[in-house]
Amino acid sequence: MPKYALIVDFQGGVDATPMTEWDPADVQAHLDYYGALNDELRARGELAGGLVLEGPDLAKVVRSDGRSGTSVQEGPFAEFTEWLAGFQVVDVADEARALEIAARVSAVPGPGGVPSQQPIQVRRILDDGPDDAASMLEWLQAADGR
Repeated sequence: MPKYALIVDFQGGVDATPMTEWDPADVQAHLDYYGALNDELRARGELAGGLVLEGPDLAKVVRSDGRSGTSVQEGPFAEFTEWLAGFQVVDVADEARALEIAARVSAVPGPGGVPSQQPIQVRRILDDGPDDAASMLEWLQAADGR
């Protein structure tokens, strides 16, 4: 079965109120919703994994030429709404099911229990990546929409 990453960032959806300003009960309802959804997906054998990521303000960027040294820099320093918060990996029958689950993730409650409509990026996880120049060019062209 294909696997899909359901990617969550810090875009707020219909209510842009930062979670730091939410009532604690709303934060708990938000977290409980995710917990219940993950439990259900796990029971169905559809949740293959997932991670919550540390903020990019604590990230490091490493560059190396493989010989003379390594550079480690702080960052990246993207806009808050662009931070990758985390993701779930679902192992499902088809893209339609991945989109169904993403819709449920998008409906996570926000302030006052109102579904947030948070945008969720859905991306298929490839079994194998490009392994030669021709397949890399084909992959890049497909990714670029050509």
